[in-house]
Amino acid sequence: MSITPTTGIRSTRARIALVPLLSLGLLGGSVAFAGPAQAHDDRRDDRHGCTVKPLDPKDLRGNKVDFRIKADCDGKKTVHIRQLRYEDEKGPRRTDDFLGSSHFYEEFDKKDDARIIHSVDKVRNLDKRGAEEVYHMVSYRVKKDNGHWSDWSEWKKSDVVEVTRGR
Repeated sequence: MSITPTTGIRSTRARIALVPLLSLGLLGGSVAFAGPAQAHDDRRDDRHGCTVKPLDPKDLRGNKVDFRIKADCDGKKTVHIRQLRYEDEKGPRRTDDFLGSSHFYEEFDKKDDARIIHSVDKVRNLDKRGAEEVYHMVSYRVKKDNGHWSDWSEWKKSDVVEVTRGR
């Protein structure tokens, strides 16, 4: 086996031939790292057999808003849902006002069962300034067949919805 020393000087043809190869390699590398987007909201979580989705808040009369949650499970399961509710604040500080939190335990029987959980909360500034923008976030865990709870899911956020004081 012989080792041929390189001089560090490449011919013009060799350098031109390397450009497309490097470009393809960079493009291929970026494609390899770009995985499919995860859309957990509308798909069944196969590991737990349940989905929980924050629905858009619904304006009620006065200064109350229904921060609805859709829960759907296959089979006999218990789902523990935690919810955080906020007023969306604009401006340089961008600190959303915390309205409150709730926990829900929903039991599902053997048949496929979906339900809407109603979580009504008062929006404090709605009386003073008229319209407010609100949203909520949910995370959940499922009690498995062996009686142990799964890990908590990632937080899912509803759309931001403008609500006004009902007349």
